[in-house]
Amino acid sequence: MTHRTALVLGATGGIGGHVARRLRNGGWTVRALARDPGKAGAQGGLEWIRGDALSASAVAHAAQGASLIVHAVNPPTYRNWGKLVLPMLANTIAAARASGARILLPGTVYNYGPDAFPLLDESSPQTPLTRKGAIRVEMERHLRMASDKGDVRVLIVRAGDFFGPGAGNSWFSQGLVKPGRRLRSITYPGKTGVGHQWAYLPDVAETMVRLAGREARDAFATFHMGGHWDEDGTRVLEAIRRVVGEPDLPVRRFPWLLMTAASPFVPLFQELVEMRYLWETPVKLNNARLTAELGAEPHTPLDEAVRATLVGLGCLPGCQRTAATCPTV
Repeated sequence: MTHRTALVLGATGGIGGHVARRLRNGGWTVRALARDPGKAGAQGGLEWIRGDALSASAVAHAAQGASLIVHAVNPPTYRNWGKLVLPMLANTIAAARASGARILLPGTVYNYGPDAFPLLDESSPQTPLTRKGAIRVEMERHLRMASDKGDVRVLIVRAGDFFGPGAGNSWFSQGLVKPGRRLRSITYPGKTGVGHQWAYLPDVAETMVRLAGREARDAFATFHMGGHWDEDGTRVLEAIRRVVGEPDLPVRRFPWLLMTAASPFVPLFQELVEMRYLWETPVKLNNARLTAELGAEPHTPLDEAVRATLVGLGCLPGCQRTAATCPTV
């Protein structure tokens, strides 16, 4: 393998951290930009650089000599989301243009509206109904424009709802279970019988790194992951029950009415309520293009993935926050 350098923006987050570690394990030199490297530097083997993704000069400096920029950064809170996301991306685009690096973006299903449901492929129309979805569409539009100019290459990998070790800001960790305690029940946001798509973070990172390591045939490339498709909303619930050894663990309804009432005062609740439609209708990503490219999609068995997630969240009794100390399923 030739020597390659990657800059990861958002390495302290779930997907950014997993991609950074997978790149490092694959022989890449990995730089990670962080506002406080002292707090972030627990991940060994990464070159931590002090800086903010909102600083064009900091991103440009960190990207010098890099062949890949992983744009996995989000604003630290949901406040001012619309004002901060695009400037961050603009800094990444400028740094990629100067360094010749390819941009890797974790995509979302927020880009799509009901006109594209239920099966989404890479050519499906992006006409979202939500503010966050509109921002995601605008991000990809900016990337497309930069790519069309011929001096920036872009790779987007789109997946379902993240879960896995380190996925703290996710529906799994903030909706289904309560981190740091033994499970007494599961809370489920979806409707009975409605399918939902999940994406295990280590699988997403593996997919991204494999694609990033291949020679780009297109300046702008998008791939969809299949992940774990829960056809009726019960597969993940039953996996949790099996992993914790409680087949009768209660399943409670998500408090949508409470969230809606409190959303004007809590930005997080407002964002969650806005995405409710994704739990009320099946939305499935078609991974045919991805499997044609890679031969097969990286896919961890569901029980194994759920187990590692619960260990990471501190939800299994007698287990430390490492899968090595937790009994197998």
